[in-house]
This record gives sequence, structure tokens and C-alpha cells, in this order.
Amino acid sequence: MDHEAEVAGIGVGVGPDGEEVPAVVLRVREELLPIFVTRDQAQSIRLAMDGSVFERPLTHDLFVEMLTEFGGAVDAVRIDDITDGTFYGKIDAERYEDGEPEKFVFDARPSDAIALATRFECPILVSDEVIDAAGQSPESVEMNGPEEFGDDDPGL
Repeated sequence: MDHEAEVAGIGVGVGPDGEEVPAVVLRVREELLPIFVTRDQAQSIRLAMDGSVFERPLTHDLFVEMLTEFGGAVDAVRIDDITDGTFYGKIDAERYEDGEPEKFVFDARPSDAIALATRFECPILVSDEVIDAAGQSPESVEMNGPEEFGDDDPGL
């Protein structure tokens, strides 16, 4: 079964080498689900959450513009598998041709899927299997605010 998630914030975790790594934290099924992402992905998600607009489109913004121009839309994104600590995602999209919807499913990194979901304002769905494997109680994840990572780092 899939559960709708919301982005709780962008945080910092400790990677396998002991260095700080950005993570997007989803709130789902009364648990928190941290997913490590790159700095660029964290920035892209944060900018979409903030509603920031730039003179020139960023990569995810360009994708949204192109997909929309070609008559497409993203209906939902899914984080539906985790193997050896790696999350796997899907993008459920559609386009209309002659008034008829045509459905598509694309394999995606969860960070890209979440970045698109924040722009399309579509649901982020997470499977029970992923939540069971990687979900954490809210008490076990320190959250200082909605967006913790990189507040003092304009290069994020």
C-alpha cells in the first residue's frame, strides 16, 4: 500500500564516511523518512519549496516547462523500493493527445522525483515496504525547522 508523504524539510545526516550529507526528510505514516541527496538536489527541492523563481530555468524547472509545453503533466511520484540502502522511485505522468490521456511511468531517483513533485504540487507516495525499512520515529530525527541544510551556504 502507498501512503502520501509531505516534505518535512531539508536536513543534514552523517554519511558512511562521517561527513555531513544533505537529506530530504519526508513525513509519512506518522514517521520520518530521511533520504540522502546531493547538495544540488537539496537546493533544487528547497528552492521549489520556497517558491523561488529565477531569470533562467534550473534543470527541474526546465523539465516542467518542457513537459507542460508538450501537453504532459506529472500526476504523482512514488518511492516504491529500497535495496541495500538505495531508494528507488517512479514518476507517474500523462499527456493528452486528441483529448485522450496516455499514461507513462518513468524510473527516477527519488531526489529528482521529489524535486518535480514540489514543482507540480503532486502527491509523493511511499510504499509500506520503504517506510518499514527506513522510516524513523519523529523523536529519533532532530529537526530544527522546515529547512535546516545550507542556510548560511549560498552555494548550496
